[in-house]
Amino acid sequence: MPVLRRSLGLLAIPALALATVLPAAAAQAAPAPATAAPAQDAGTHRPDAAAAGWLARQLVDGDHFESVFDGTAYPDQGLTIDAVLAFAASRSSDQAAARATAWLARPEVIGGYLGDGSTEAYAGATAKLLLAVEVRGGDPAAFGGVDLPARLRSLQSPSGRFSDRSQWGDYSNAFGQSLALIALHRAPGGAPAAAVDFLAGSQCADGGFPVSFGQATCTSDPDATALAAQALAATGRTAKANAGLGWLTAHQNADGGFAAAGATASNANTTGLATQALFSGGRLVAGLKGWSSLVKLQQGCAAAPAVRGAVAYDASGFNPANGARATAQAVLGLAGTPLATLSAAGARPAAPTAACPAAH
Repeated sequence: MPVLRRSLGLLAIPALALATVLPAAAAQAAPAPATAAPAQDAGTHRPDAAAAGWLARQLVDGDHFESVFDGTAYPDQGLTIDAVLAFAASRSSDQAAARATAWLARPEVIGGYLGDGSTEAYAGATAKLLLAVEVRGGDPAAFGGVDLPARLRSLQSPSGRFSDRSQWGDYSNAFGQSLALIALHRAPGGAPAAAVDFLAGSQCADGGFPVSFGQATCTSDPDATALAAQALAATGRTAKANAGLGWLTAHQNADGGFAAAGATASNANTTGLATQALFSGGRLVAGLKGWSSLVKLQQGCAAAPAVRGAVAYDASGFNPANGARATAQAVLGLAGTPLATLSAAGARPAAPTAACPAAH
């Protein structure tokens, strides 16, 4: 049996869950191959660290991810940020995280992701990058020549919604609104009350949250609900957050995982976000079920050495086309650290490998 799947050993259970369960006794699109391999630690038995180490080794040129469309590779800032957050959550791969953060600050990279700030400015992208810079301990007011908190606040409409300013239309949604609240909660001045009210007011009658705002029918989405629950908990809306967590637990699959909206089979991306939210909200039983389902998707010692530690998108098996994105979001659930308190401080510099017997 693969080493990474042997047990829910105490060292592997997310620290948040362990500290709560044992307060007295124990008071824990395909990317191109990397061309600049990060330094590696000795093997680890921690699923989150093994997954993050594999992810670090997939970075193109050692500092970013790309997505391929019609045979052309494009820089993927969003996935690169996902990786930066995963490295911090796993407390590992800090050298790779530093290189990725420096890449994100390049003028052509940040401009292509956020827009020029005047005719084009994207709320969700700005919120996500602001959170990553905060997690890395950087200066959000002067990142790549952009004052990220000021840019994000400028995109808040009178209703409290953070909206895109673009000739192509407004594609802002609950993901961006939630990330904006979390990121601004961590910034001087905090999250605007009107913005918190707007997200809280979007909650569906069943307790979940929709992806899109202003629809005739409010349809709860597990990914949106996971992020909204974290955002509202961080900003003091405990009742709303708890209702969202209740909706998640009611929609957890028998295998412990979570399916995307409109689907039935569990996937690592949705399960990673939902499990992080459950641990963050103290739903430990449901959180550990989600954690276990993610570990079952992780490639262990029986897999080829090049993919050990990676997390498959679903039970159909590992697919390089979606492996990096699935692994990045799975790490959030495997680590269990809330986005509101996530920090890269103290992360080990090297990218760990999965610990396997020498025979493998």
